[in-house]
Amino acid sequence: MHFGHGTDNAVDDAAALLWHVLNLPLDAPASIYAKPVPARAELAFDALLARRIRERVPVVYLTGCTWFAGLPMMTDPRALIPRSPIAELIESRFRPWADPDGLRQILDLGTGSGCIAIACAHYLPRVRVDATDISDAALELARANVRAYRLGRRVRCLKSDHFAGLAGCTYDMIVSNPPYVGSAEMATLPAEYGHEPQLALASGRDGLDSVRVILEQAPKHLRPGGLLIVEVGNSQPAVERAWPGLPFTWLEFERGGGGVFLLTREQLVKARGKKKPRKTKK
Repeated sequence: MHFGHGTDNAVDDAAALLWHVLNLPLDAPASIYAKPVPARAELAFDALLARRIRERVPVVYLTGCTWFAGLPMMTDPRALIPRSPIAELIESRFRPWADPDGLRQILDLGTGSGCIAIACAHYLPRVRVDATDISDAALELARANVRAYRLGRRVRCLKSDHFAGLAGCTYDMIVSNPPYVGSAEMATLPAEYGHEPQLALASGRDGLDSVRVILEQAPKHLRPGGLLIVEVGNSQPAVERAWPGLPFTWLEFERGGGGVFLLTREQLVKARGKKKPRKTKK
């Protein structure tokens, strides 16, 4: 079994399932441990535990809820399970990389469940967020999460293949957790990842198909001084090899995780200007 969708061990997985069937809050007092488990809850727990083991379903797909940036989110197989270290960045309101009071419009590119967009709107109450995805199913889940937080006036869910549906839109910041898994790595992923939408994971032979589009098109959708923040996970070395002329800032996180880069609009534009033109065949 693999643990990587909210927990890192079997005990925590089992505890999450038990808390779910008992409908207990995460901060339940220690005295709860002395209470007997009702027979019906015990049967429900056993059934969920069996599915976790037999079908290798991630726990949060069994419970229908996970946490992102300290906020509960509905989650199911329509979208990738929220687990990005970008959550820590949002909780800090993007300091020291941005002045939170200067942010007005953010794009969450490839929103999935809507977790990044919702967290941005929660921690930055003056910000409006466009949350885009190519998947209709993922957008249904994102809209449900937006409604649960009553953020419909500030979070707009839009269908868009990367920037295709955003003509003329510009932002102070673009945040994205795009697909970044290459074909070789996809073939070796643990069974738990097979329950997630492959569209949200696979990104071509080298895992960089989506990143290429983002780096190429982001400048025209960023305002002067705007920031691009993208998670590429284990593809970080491949990204550095593919774009040696880009001055990536690789962010560090206290709670772990990595493979998240930051670039300014000006850095992207400058790097593009340095590109040598391709030689044409005579």
